[in-house]
Amino acid sequence: MRQDPAPLPRYLRVRQARGHTVLEFRGEIDIAAAAELAPHLDQVTSRPEARVVIDLTRVEFFDCSGLRLLYRARSRVLDRHGRLLLVCTHPLTLRVLRITGLARLLPPQPTLEAALSLPEAASGPV
Repeated sequence: MRQDPAPLPRYLRVRQARGHTVLEFRGEIDIAAAAELAPHLDQVTSRPEARVVIDLTRVEFFDCSGLRLLYRARSRVLDRHGRLLLVCTHPLTLRVLRITGLARLLPPQPTLEAALSLPEAASGPV
């Protein structure tokens, strides 16, 4: 019996752009949102050589649960020889990314176009 995939949570929009799966997070990314987002993120990052962009431009609030999602996604993608890019412009979220060191590992780009224009080796240091 075929099981339909779970519906996307209200915090997530998924689309394809130039060979990448773009996960657009929306609203407040807290522990409740992270619990709903994690299965979808795990599904996308489980593919070998996945090319993923996480777009945070529509995020209004981002706490440590969101950071955990990003760290996990990065680890899963790199373990499978894929590419993970991040789009973020919100000043408070950028500050959290810098303070935690995640901005060095996953350099945020100002737009989806800027992220997709990066050379293949620009997924951040291992």
